[in-house]
Amino acid sequence: METSNEQQGKFGEMVKKSITTRMIMIGILIIILLIPLSYIEELITERKNRQQEVVEEINQKWGEEVLFYGPILKVPYKSYLTKNIYNEKSKVWEKEVIENINYAYLFPEKLKISSNINPEEKTRGIYKTAVYQSKININGNFIKPNFSDKEIKDEDILWDKTQIIVKTTNLKGANKLFEIEINKNNYPFTSSSFINENRNLTQLNSENINLYELESTVLKINDLPKEKVMSFSMDISMKGSKQIQFIPIGKETDVNIQSDWKTANFIGEYLPFNSDKITQNGFDAKWKILDINRPFSQKHYTKIPDLNDFSFGVNFMIPVDEYQKSERSAKYGFLVIGLTFLIFFLIQTLSKIHIHPFQYLMIGIALTMFYTLLISISEHSSYLKAYIISGISVILLITLYSKSILKGLKFPFLIGTSLTALYAFIFVIIQLENYALLVGSIGLFVILAAVMYASRKIDWENNL
Repeated sequence: METSNEQQGKFGEMVKKSITTRMIMIGILIIILLIPLSYIEELITERKNRQQEVVEEINQKWGEEVLFYGPILKVPYKSYLTKNIYNEKSKVWEKEVIENINYAYLFPEKLKISSNINPEEKTRGIYKTAVYQSKININGNFIKPNFSDKEIKDEDILWDKTQIIVKTTNLKGANKLFEIEINKNNYPFTSSSFINENRNLTQLNSENINLYELESTVLKINDLPKEKVMSFSMDISMKGSKQIQFIPIGKETDVNIQSDWKTANFIGEYLPFNSDKITQNGFDAKWKILDINRPFSQKHYTKIPDLNDFSFGVNFMIPVDEYQKSERSAKYGFLVIGLTFLIFFLIQTLSKIHIHPFQYLMIGIALTMFYTLLISISEHSSYLKAYIISGISVILLITLYSKSILKGLKFPFLIGTSLTALYAFIFVIIQLENYALLVGSIGLFVILAAVMYASRKIDWENNL
């Protein structure tokens, strides 16, 4: 028993006197504290995913994003295939002509889209998202098509079976039936098919998008662009969320989107051309896209191509970056714990004040609590307020705790000042994007210089 007590006493003395032993123990404590830090990062990711799930659920019930693609003139025509068939009776080869019905898909000569968007916020619990009501007016014209490139004869064109096609997402959000007006005649649309296309989204990643293809009733002969220009007009009213986008299928496409939404984010392959698009009351964005600005033609045979990658429009999602900033803050947790322990280590070494490993552990746990406070408070307030409240709470806790350890005010004041500067430095880095690496490198260089200056008087040889 006495031998055990003597060994513990020798070990305690070695910890007090040996710098190397203290450094090893502090390193072990830092590694141990990485465990709760990893759990905190998982918690932030879980809360972020939960927020996304709630937003997706609200959007699905209200109406998903709107992508409009059309109108497109669908003209059937006859094609002929000649085959050589062996006649068993006559014992000779005979030619047989097989008739097929194919379709030509013609894009408008001019396409003008005017849209007025009225967004609003929807809230569930602590989460919120932006949804909107939209009124869209589409008008333009088709000119007489030229089928000479396919050597299609006029008598093979089935004008009496011509229809109009549009593609769109989110039919759930439609407030009224789709119909198109041509020469004062209205043609209603009906669902033709459901298309699941892989689309490269304009935000951050790629995912599947559901497109619904709608077909009009058969057009009257007098409304077709056989001899004259065919003008059309459509009025659409739809609910939606996330964003609204269009595809410039007109040979000359003009788009105007107006809204009182003040945090507009213009997305897609094309950006508005007017410099005064952002106003105090919202935005008034205008696009003008010509056929030479895009890599597809005005006429397609056999099928309509997938042109979703050429969409453009406006994003109405509420920017929620609290979780992203919290994730970035947590990544600096190792740096905060390491530098804080380093400050205590230098104070302990220079002042000969003994700090127990348990006290280091309590300080480390207090530092990890900063991130749980940050994420929980930011869900109910702004990130800046959450950062200030969490930072002040942890700095005061560690400063008051160090006062009982270090005896006096000089060293606790140094620790409080150092932690304040460290949290302020990290906050600045998180806010910066283009200069984050530069500011972070300079800051770490200054910290290294300060540590080297403070440790220059330590007698390393006599304290091993």
